[in-house]
Amino acid sequence: MKLAVIGDPVDHSRSPQLHKAFLRDAEIDGSYVAIRVPASNATAVIRRMRLDGYLGCNVTYPLKEEALGACDALTDQAQRADAVNTILFGREILGHNTDGIGARTALEALLDDSVALKRIGVLGYGATARALLAELADHDAYCFVWGRDRAKVEAACERYDAQPFPFENPPEIVISTLPPSVRFEPAMLDALMHADLLMDANYGERSTLHRQLEREIVTGDAMLEAQARASFDFWLAHLDGVAPEEEPV
Repeated sequence: MKLAVIGDPVDHSRSPQLHKAFLRDAEIDGSYVAIRVPASNATAVIRRMRLDGYLGCNVTYPLKEEALGACDALTDQAQRADAVNTILFGREILGHNTDGIGARTALEALLDDSVALKRIGVLGYGATARALLAELADHDAYCFVWGRDRAKVEAACERYDAQPFPFENPPEIVISTLPPSVRFEPAMLDALMHADLLMDANYGERSTLHRQLEREIVTGDAMLEAQARASFDFWLAHLDGVAPEEEPV
């Protein structure tokens, strides 16, 4: 069972460690490797991986949108997010997305409660943010979006039945999907300081939000672990009979 994660950068990824543990616990003879794939190379690499006998791969920054073009079909989750973070290689290349369920599962574990009717702010409107907004909206959370491009914020709000971030009454829960280099203006810094729960989708050395705010935050480790488990379970559910047909010589 050959698995991998592709992205750039990818050396920091915890995915190999997590999935090797999943394979071991399931008593499956398999491998999981990290492959650096620069932007604009995803489609060719993904199609090559299918021929090389991979069962599946995870997709991370900056390839989640590019990977859409390499897929023959998409699950509802991938379509809703307009992004792929999990691929199954079978008779066709199937794109899936587990970022949303990873974030929701991590949040519900922290809250010991459903996200339904919770006020949740999402910072960003990229691939990860869209997956979160779709999942949270599908589970009846009240969502708010912040970003510097007003048109993109408005598009995300319309698509996912969300509202622009309300600085006068900030949401109690905030998830940042922004890159580690982001620097916030005073109004957002104040709103983030008053959030009951603040989660950074980044993890490890890439989780820098706590330094800027000097407050306790939840790193993206729990979210990563939950979406990794969802990806692994997705592959297992399709394990039988998914080997690609032999290509003509």
